[in-house]
Amino acid sequence: MQLAALKVNALNVSVKLSAELTRPDDADRLLVLAHGAGADFRHANMLGISEALARQGVASLRFNFPFTEEGRRRVDSQATSVACILAALDTALEAAPDLPLFLGGHSYGGRMASHAMLEDTVPAVSGLVFCSFPLHPPKKPGTERAAHLPDIDLPMLFLSGTRDGLATPALLKEVVAGIPRAELHWLDTADHGYKILKRSRQSEEDVFDELARVTAGFMRTVPGERA
Repeated sequence: MQLAALKVNALNVSVKLSAELTRPDDADRLLVLAHGAGADFRHANMLGISEALARQGVASLRFNFPFTEEGRRRVDSQATSVACILAALDTALEAAPDLPLFLGGHSYGGRMASHAMLEDTVPAVSGLVFCSFPLHPPKKPGTERAAHLPDIDLPMLFLSGTRDGLATPALLKEVVAGIPRAELHWLDTADHGYKILKRSRQSEEDVFDELARVTAGFMRTVPGERA
């Protein structure tokens, strides 16, 4: 289902962004899913996540950030990205008012989603889903990007590949252990973009199906009432 463009007012600039809602007939949860720094909402990985979630009875709203809508490589400021995410949440509330609302994203989109949760104007969200949370830049291990996460009082699910170069396993474990309502699921042999090593991967399950199955299970452990 193609939606009317998101209307975002950020830094006194009004922009319209493309968005798409995927809602299976049996949907009982809705995930607003922000894309990463190197892709738009139609990227194969975003579609793979959305389609796999639909098979699990989870609806998803994907959308563009201004920089991708305008064909720019450089990501938007944090303030603009957060404003965009807040607009996407409002759009989701209007499009599917009957479904409990969750927020997340892949890589940069997930990181910006976490910052959006600290805004005073954020709508009611039941939980956060981080797909390949970019804990640090490549080959520069650190946890500074996660310093604000303990301030968010919501259930969180981290889905990270064991070969993700932007999330050193030991550091990510440490971060998640320090967040009372967070849990971590490893995607065996997956890298930051979900490429797997077929010969050494223990599971025969498709990586997107695994991600969606775990996400749907996580969502259904969270109370589904809408505020």
